[in-house]
Amino acid sequence: MAGTKNHDYHILPTDPWPLIGSISALTFTSGMVLFMHDMAYGHLVVGLGIAGLIATFFSWFSNIVKEAQAGDHTPVVQLHMRYGMILFIASEVMFFVGWFWSWFDFALFPSQLAEVVGGQFPPKGIEAIMDPFDLPLLNTMILLCSGTTVTWAHHSLIHGDREGLKKGLWLTILLGILFSAIQAYEYAHAPFGFGGNTYSSAFYMATGFHGFHVLVGTIFLIVNLVRAYKGHFTPRQHFGFEAAAWYWHFVDVVWLFLFVAIYVWGGWGAPMHVG
Repeated sequence: MAGTKNHDYHILPTDPWPLIGSISALTFTSGMVLFMHDMAYGHLVVGLGIAGLIATFFSWFSNIVKEAQAGDHTPVVQLHMRYGMILFIASEVMFFVGWFWSWFDFALFPSQLAEVVGGQFPPKGIEAIMDPFDLPLLNTMILLCSGTTVTWAHHSLIHGDREGLKKGLWLTILLGILFSAIQAYEYAHAPFGFGGNTYSSAFYMATGFHGFHVLVGTIFLIVNLVRAYKGHFTPRQHFGFEAAAWYWHFVDVVWLFLFVAIYVWGGWGAPMHVG
């Protein structure tokens, strides 16, 4: 019969959200250009772009959840979604590689920036740096613990223990919020500001973007917690949770590299901030 489905793929219906998302992304980036150059209506354009992106994420992901509940995510579809998530995480890895590259370039070749950093790294303008074995070490332990709790939740789901799934997600979310709160406190009491030299700029950009990823991952996990309470996941079909767990482990690993490269190695021999 005409129109009979004889394959395992899910043919998507017509959806306006990819177009709306593209327009919103363009609006947001254009607004950021206006904002950074102190041009008129910068705040307004940025706000419109953010509102459009939030609406796109909410509606588009809601459609994906409905597809999963309707049985459209066949094993073949789930396999390709896994490939997509792997490629997304790979792109995120390259994003952070850029920040690490700039950090090591500044640190290993300070003589190239003698007029900016005085030929040394950390530069002379930095009177003290963060003590890596104070709050940064605490945050490292928090993220490592969160990696174990999200793994507990995953194993509970696989073995049909929905209470363990919920408890593991709750603990992971609370640890993620605690990490963000400690990082915000650390920024508020930092001995140096954002701009002024390559050290502070690279420090805040690398750790700040990681903090943003922690916030995104926490939201990702909260959505999964709500879905868990609605009974959405099964031991055989739970890609939404699996993707969130992969993303969270990626955030954990990136932080370990940040902690070692930026907090410990990057400030080696410099005076420590006590506060």
